[in-house]
Amino acid sequence: MLFLPELTVLGAGLVLFVISLGKPAAGTSKNVATALAALLVATSLLSLQSTGDLFSSAYRVDFFSQLCKVLLAVGTLVVLLVSGDGIKEENLPEYYLFMFVAVLGLMMLISSVELVAIFVSLELSSFAVYIMVPMRANSTGAGRQFEAGMKYLLFGVVATGVMLFGMSYLFGLTGTTSLATLTERLPEMFNRPAAVVAMAMVLAGFFYKLAIFPLHFWVPDVYEGAANETTAFIATIPKLAAVALLIRLVSMMDSHGDMLVNALMVCAVLSMFYGNLSALAQTDIKRILGFSGISHAGFALVGILTFQHIGYSTALFYIFGYLAMNLICFLVICTVASNGRNLEIADFTGMHKRAPLLALALAVGLFALAGIPPFVGFTGKLLVLLEALRQGHLLLVIFAAINTAIAIYYYLSIVRLTFCSDPEGRGTVTASPSVNLLAILLILVIIWMGVMPKTFLALTSAAVSAIL
Repeated sequence: MLFLPELTVLGAGLVLFVISLGKPAAGTSKNVATALAALLVATSLLSLQSTGDLFSSAYRVDFFSQLCKVLLAVGTLVVLLVSGDGIKEENLPEYYLFMFVAVLGLMMLISSVELVAIFVSLELSSFAVYIMVPMRANSTGAGRQFEAGMKYLLFGVVATGVMLFGMSYLFGLTGTTSLATLTERLPEMFNRPAAVVAMAMVLAGFFYKLAIFPLHFWVPDVYEGAANETTAFIATIPKLAAVALLIRLVSMMDSHGDMLVNALMVCAVLSMFYGNLSALAQTDIKRILGFSGISHAGFALVGILTFQHIGYSTALFYIFGYLAMNLICFLVICTVASNGRNLEIADFTGMHKRAPLLALALAVGLFALAGIPPFVGFTGKLLVLLEALRQGHLLLVIFAAINTAIAIYYYLSIVRLTFCSDPEGRGTVTASPSVNLLAILLILVIIWMGVMPKTFLALTSAAVSAIL
């Protein structure tokens, strides 16, 4: 049971590999991948209460890791359900194979408590996504997917090299690659420049995955160049795993957290300002969500830098909410762009008449991202900022509040086009019953998490307690 979700993903990858050897009928690959993702959700739920260590204590299974794996599985299933026609049919078996390989790497990343295990897991997930980005139909990508894939690969390799170099320094300074032993020995060495540089280099690799400033530069081009379903995956699933890893790492340094507070605070503030100010000038919806993601990563950092149990819990709650908010936006994007093309914000003009339910779903997602009550975005930001205020980070809270006001402008400009304009000759949008049902479920989850967060906070609090 300890390794059941990972074994399920591995088995799913093998099934898709076998399918890729032949010429499956149209729709077969997606149906099989969706069924396998549903099976992954079930096995993740079955192993939710599993605890133990594997691989000479380099791999830890606890409620924290298992809860995050359930969310990873659910997010992957939703991405598959909302997928459109952005990938060539003949490439779908390989595409879904690499998606499951990426999920396997992310699941391993969440449970890794040793530097070498973290590195292997991070690279397994990263290289699978590097391959997914250029796998877009030429008719919808206009060649931009190849540029995006090259940028993502080259920047990712550089970030990996920097992180690995930092890990080698940490091993040389402390004589261990175990996170538990490392965090015990490292504080007494922080008076050495080599230790500070090493920690900064390691965090750079994690910040690249989370798209934290200044490791954010790949986001808008990759989001724009990748297929809509690929962008939906990149914008949600790896972010959850990266936040989980940061919480696990920082929680081990709880008693010495002040050493990192200033660095994390600067990164959080710059991420919020850069992301929101850059989003104001965008017209491509995926670029807007890309810059928005940079800003939201800064908000997640606010909870982590409190170095308190409640702060970690609220950061985890926030990223769970972010997963739902982004998925509902990409559900609408993939449905409206049924041929897989990129959408401008003008493409949502008059959506309330063309597809009322999708217009409502988009509005709920954007209101939540903007932090407007009663949705989860408001509750998540409120909880994160209240905990930061309790820890005395008043200036940080003020900056975060300013950024919330900035973000409202570009989110609501899309809602205005959606509900306050006529279709102007644009055709109706047809959504399948499964898409409509999924939209309703995501709307209910976003409202439920916003209005009654107690259940979810109890889960995240119990998860964090398992690693403290």
